[in-house]
Amino acid sequence: MLGPVETRSVSPVFVGRTEELNSLNEALARAAAGEPQALLLGGEAGVGKTRLVEEFATAACRQGAVVALGGCVEIGADGLPFAPFSTALRALRRALPDELAAAAAGQEEELARLLPEIGEAHPARGTGRHDEESLARLFELTARLLERVAAERTVVVALEDLHWADASTRHLLAYLFRTLRTGRLVVLATYRADDIHRRHPLRPLLAELDRLRTVRRIELGRFNRDEVSRQIAGILATEPNPAQVDEIFERSDGNAFFVEELAVCATEGCGPGLTDSLRDLLLVRVEGLPESTQRVARVAAEGGSTVEYRLLAAVTRLAEDDLIEALRVAVNANILIPAPDGDGYRFRHSLVREAVADDLLPGERSRLNRRYAEALEADPTLAPADERVMRLASYWYHAHDAAKALPAVLDASVTARRRHAYSEQLRLLERAMELWDTAPEDVRAALRPVDYTEVYPPCGCDPATAPLRYLDLMAEAAVAGRLGGERERALKITKRALHLLEDDGDPLRAAWFWVQRSHLVQGLTRGDGWAELATAEDLVRGLPPSEVHAEVLANVAHWSMVHIPGPDAISAAERAVEYARMVGAREIEMNARLTHAGLIVESGGVEAGLAEMFEILRQTLANGSSAVASRVYVNLPSALEAIGRSREAVPVLEEGIGYAQRFGLSDKEAWIWGNLAESLYSLGHWDRAAEAATKAELAGQSAKPRGFHAATRSRVALSRGELSEAARQLSAARGYFGTHDRAPQHEIPLIGLAIGVAAGEGRLLDARAELEHVLDSGFPPGTQRYAWPLLLTAATMEADSLGLPVADQGRTKILDRIREAARPLATNAPVWLAHERWLRAELLRAESADTPDHWWEALTAIEPLDRPYDLARVRHRLAQVLLSAPGGAEQPERDRATELLRLAHAAADHLGARPLADAVSLLAQRARLTLTAASAPDRGDPVRSLGLTGRERDVLRLVALGRTNRQIAEELFISPKTASVHVSNILAKLGVSGRGEAAAVAHRLGLFPAEALHAPITD
Repeated sequence: MLGPVETRSVSPVFVGRTEELNSLNEALARAAAGEPQALLLGGEAGVGKTRLVEEFATAACRQGAVVALGGCVEIGADGLPFAPFSTALRALRRALPDELAAAAAGQEEELARLLPEIGEAHPARGTGRHDEESLARLFELTARLLERVAAERTVVVALEDLHWADASTRHLLAYLFRTLRTGRLVVLATYRADDIHRRHPLRPLLAELDRLRTVRRIELGRFNRDEVSRQIAGILATEPNPAQVDEIFERSDGNAFFVEELAVCATEGCGPGLTDSLRDLLLVRVEGLPESTQRVARVAAEGGSTVEYRLLAAVTRLAEDDLIEALRVAVNANILIPAPDGDGYRFRHSLVREAVADDLLPGERSRLNRRYAEALEADPTLAPADERVMRLASYWYHAHDAAKALPAVLDASVTARRRHAYSEQLRLLERAMELWDTAPEDVRAALRPVDYTEVYPPCGCDPATAPLRYLDLMAEAAVAGRLGGERERALKITKRALHLLEDDGDPLRAAWFWVQRSHLVQGLTRGDGWAELATAEDLVRGLPPSEVHAEVLANVAHWSMVHIPGPDAISAAERAVEYARMVGAREIEMNARLTHAGLIVESGGVEAGLAEMFEILRQTLANGSSAVASRVYVNLPSALEAIGRSREAVPVLEEGIGYAQRFGLSDKEAWIWGNLAESLYSLGHWDRAAEAATKAELAGQSAKPRGFHAATRSRVALSRGELSEAARQLSAARGYFGTHDRAPQHEIPLIGLAIGVAAGEGRLLDARAELEHVLDSGFPPGTQRYAWPLLLTAATMEADSLGLPVADQGRTKILDRIREAARPLATNAPVWLAHERWLRAELLRAESADTPDHWWEALTAIEPLDRPYDLARVRHRLAQVLLSAPGGAEQPERDRATELLRLAHAAADHLGARPLADAVSLLAQRARLTLTAASAPDRGDPVRSLGLTGRERDVLRLVALGRTNRQIAEELFISPKTASVHVSNILAKLGVSGRGEAAAVAHRLGLFPAEALHAPITD
């Protein structure tokens, strides 16, 4: 459009930034080797971030990388949803059309929300309902798209001006930085550090990203005097006068952009009277331009980050020759520059645009926005199709014309929803609510729910003819806030809506808002959501069937399944299925059926419940209902694991992981990985289980899946004797689950782990306190899968502590309470029956009343279950009782015990279960049994096998009796200081952190028979 123009203020010489450029080039090299890189480049406005990115991009292209640039777009004060990603993907499509098409294959419909050119975006899959997975799905697919494009060549995605980013862009960037796993990819984002005030929305994101070890943050500082001198020399093409350098350095304070402006002002004679205020500094060169050029600059400043040439012509209303001449002057003065795609103009630096826009008079700003809106309405082709609706909404809003702004803002909210830009949808809906009362009545009366809303079911009205209501906007805003993570704002909206509904006489709509509040309260960890659901249930009770009624019942059933499974939950699920079928709400029906099937399994109808789950999976895969299908992939394997069929669960889980990844269902993927970790643990694949738990944490962002995964890692660590790690992971799990929503499926396993950790550390009374807490509460019906392992852990602790003085008091009561708690638990699945037999044997061992028959029964029940760790533990106990029973010294019994211990030791060694392996070895040593030639233990004293001296043996015996250092010193005729040294040495050799833990190890390994604990010391 314009011929070559001369720009005078940009130095052709790239000054300084050696360290920063080296960091970027190092990241490029690592990415080229297959390690994705994430970088943040911050610095104050004008410090040179864009110039550094340009130099890096040039160097990357020379090395064969593909560089895709995207910038956050500002229209007035509004950012366009996903604008930098859309621009960057568009650049990638131009550079690598075939590769991008192949990477997006099969997901064009979803990815079209970011890049409309590759397909047509539809509201949602299946039923068109939006859910919590919608945004996560888009994010996951975007991450995988970039990984695939960067699989064979290095790709740099540079996103500029993150301080203007909309919330959806920020969330997507955070997701990429957290989850990029493979590919030769560099993602670089820049932002203005001086704009990030305490309330700036980018601030918490930066804090979050700082905690990620995979993200590198580079802060760009100002130039020193020498660098300023070199910059001025480059601009002026001659060595500057030192006095001039001193003056410019002092006034610019090393800011590269200010150096440029001051250098040009000095050569153009702007005069010594130039004010030091920032705005005047930025405006002084604009004010020196011809009036027509200043007018174009003012129009361009209000149009947004980039303004298309034809749109600029329509708004300025200048003759084409006059406009081109004005633009030439502005470009020649380096105020404006052509946009990268060559179809418009932007300010060379955003600071100048902001200064020019701020200098507009209020009436002038409204008039310019009206002109932009009118021009765009008259000719929609003046702006890119994917920006048109959003920009029109912004122009009319800032033109302060409610009649035009309200429908335009509502159109934009629909566009944001279709792109899953829920935070932007919420912002636009809040604007619509702000405009509602000031818009003329006839404008409001012409609006229809069918055009702008979809979350609230029609329920008796025709959305094509009924007028749009303010409450419809509130419903859309509440859901947009929940899906976009703006739960606090959404909660306030539901509160206002329910207040408005108090006198409205619309129980269905009120019930619907109470369901939303339930979701929000749970998401904000402020409660378990039941009070809200109960209110909703009361409101719909007795009303004719409707979609809202079915949704309330389905939510009640699901809540009950998680918190209080039992007959009432089954009844609620059955009614939800019935109502959903009556009103044709297919997705609600399938979800309710799945809940019902899970409850049937837990209540004992194992085969019927599983068959229904498999059928629901088949149907949802066939009709493309990814939200329900992904939930089946979580619940079905969990049900299989619950009844001990872990090996059957694994292939379903692996299939589910692929499905979740294909549809970008990251939180569901996290739950599936977590369930896989649980099943792998049961099957004895502990390293793979820990791996799966780690992948689960990488995949999902919600707190509860993370708590589940931390619990799995805690269980593995506890079984391996890594008590400090087990305690750390347990604490993390409790932190993730919070204190306001204690679902039995999470709470009971965590208490079981807490008992195990406390027992391992020798804190018997703490472990008992945890046990009594859960026994006081009782186990809800259907929670036997969690209750049996917890009771077994407690019984094992009591049996292991037999002989400890601290354990004697209250033992009988505790054992009775364990028996009482176990009595009503279901045993109609083989794994539950095995736990019942095992628990009975452990309780008898705690009373020194167990016999080989008890342990043979437990072993017979556990052997078919394919649970090697459990099997090894029972074999160890059976061998122990065989050797101690009457006739245990006879050869047949010794042979049986030897084989049992050999098998148990082999399993423990393979699993890395150190406490079990040590216990088996010591039992074999004491019985003088040889396990294997290679691992035959020392035939000597088992205490010496731990590296303890004779004196340390005596000290450990007294520590196990609970003696203090002074008491030990008195009994052994040594000084307290010497006793303290011995205790420290013992703790180090046992690898424990305290006296209680050392005592627990001594008792667990049977180092001192009960009678030896009280034997006198002999020299």
